[in-house]
Amino acid sequence: MATTETTDPRATLRGGLPDRYLTPEDLVTMFSLPSIETVYQWRRKRIGPPGFRVGRYIRFNPAAVRAWEAERTALDDAA
Repeated sequence: MATTETTDPRATLRGGLPDRYLTPEDLVTMFSLPSIETVYQWRRKRIGPPGFRVGRYIRFNPAAVRAWEAERTALDDAA
């Protein structure tokens, strides 16, 4: 007889999501930027890490920020 396991759908969803998304203030701290306006300019010019809106707030996936940083480092090393 097959057993049916009850799985919490929230656990399944959380499996692929980070514990916390980064804020623009986090990026200012991580990269020692002069101001939060730099993050907003990157977003407008589409040169910074990809972010997304949650209501009126901008959030960044930590994995996407790491990938963006690795890409930028590789480009600088190649130059």
